[in-house]
Amino acid sequence: MSNIWHRQPCLSAIKKMCENTIDNYLGIEIIDVGDNFLSGKIPVNSNTAQPFGIIHGGANIVLAESLGSIASAHVINSGTEICFGQEVNASHVRPVSSGFVTGTASPIHLGKRSHIWQIELKNDENKLSCFVKLTMAIKKRAEMKF
Repeated sequence: MSNIWHRQPCLSAIKKMCENTIDNYLGIEIIDVGDNFLSGKIPVNSNTAQPFGIIHGGANIVLAESLGSIASAHVINSGTEICFGQEVNASHVRPVSSGFVTGTASPIHLGKRSHIWQIELKNDENKLSCFVKLTMAIKKRAEMKF
């Protein structure tokens, strides 16, 4: 798949956008962008772990949904469209108890009304820890009332 971006993601702009959000609170950082992917990481620490000392499944989901949402927001024309998570499905494959979980979001489908992303989360040894499929709804801003 060639370059998918309507607006090229800028790591510093994304960092500013994520201030005062759950991403900032959990320590999520967007670390790389290519022609057709977006990557980020989350630390495994007391803010993201469950009582047994491994990353909480919900923290995995937050990372995955953040990656897919940020990616979709850069694929659409944000002046006329808006995107938001519609469905998320995750398979937790391997527990992670230290270091970082790094995720990469890649598109499966980029349509006019929906985007589907696959997000692979991996541990510091580059072993798959969670596989996520995220569906994003795409709506015209004029149709939305906030």
